[in-house]
Amino acid sequence: MINRLVYYISSIPTIIFGFKNWWQLPMLLLGKRPFTLHLNNGLQFNIRSLMDAWIIKETCLDRDYERLGTPLQNHWTVLDIGAGLGDFSIYAANMHPQSRVIGFEPFPESFDLLKENLALNNVMNVTAVPVAVGKENGQTQLATTGAAVQHSTSMDSATTALDTLIDVETKTLQSLFDEYGIQTCDFLKLDCEGGEFDILLNCHEETLSRIHYIAMEYHNHVTDMTHHDLEVFLKSKGFIVQTIPNPVHDYLGFLFAINQSS
Repeated sequence: MINRLVYYISSIPTIIFGFKNWWQLPMLLLGKRPFTLHLNNGLQFNIRSLMDAWIIKETCLDRDYERLGTPLQNHWTVLDIGAGLGDFSIYAANMHPQSRVIGFEPFPESFDLLKENLALNNVMNVTAVPVAVGKENGQTQLATTGAAVQHSTSMDSATTALDTLIDVETKTLQSLFDEYGIQTCDFLKLDCEGGEFDILLNCHEETLSRIHYIAMEYHNHVTDMTHHDLEVFLKSKGFIVQTIPNPVHDYLGFLFAINQSS
């Protein structure tokens, strides 16, 4: 409880000094849509909720995927699995305009918002792809319960309300590497609500060998697997792995991996 309180209080200065119009955020509670959040670093995002704003804070201001892992560099190929409204893809592409960024987002509403935000920021080096990444090519079901950022292809469909399930296309990392001519993925970011287990544990070894850095949020509450399974697996494939627990939720955290052969 104390750690949670400290985390939220320590985030207040980041919000005040990072968002130009932070004082307007409560308008989201009154149902104001759409809402454009303006950052002091020049980025701007159309958002749906306070949770969207919080994710932007973590990605673009706290820089969680870099600060705790490996800083992005120019001329890299960056894959963003679970691109959502485009926070990480747009941040990475804007900071490193000579990089190639490909963002994957299967939820139609979030994908439309991703395209809106790409246009809003005049970002030209991001390719947005409306598919889920998974263990096989074909179709799967996306559970749309909760906030948009919590939608998952890994929830047990037998215990999920049928009216929350939608069909989405799914492709493997290997097929996407082939389709988009990816020789090397310099930075793989994942935030896919439990989908990380299917994606990585079923990834071909040859494809894994072409990934240099992995930065991901893990979700231990969606499937019967945990980040320990990923840690053991990635270490067996030649990665150095570090995990950092979430300061608020014990089932969440970050996992960072470096390919030793890179």
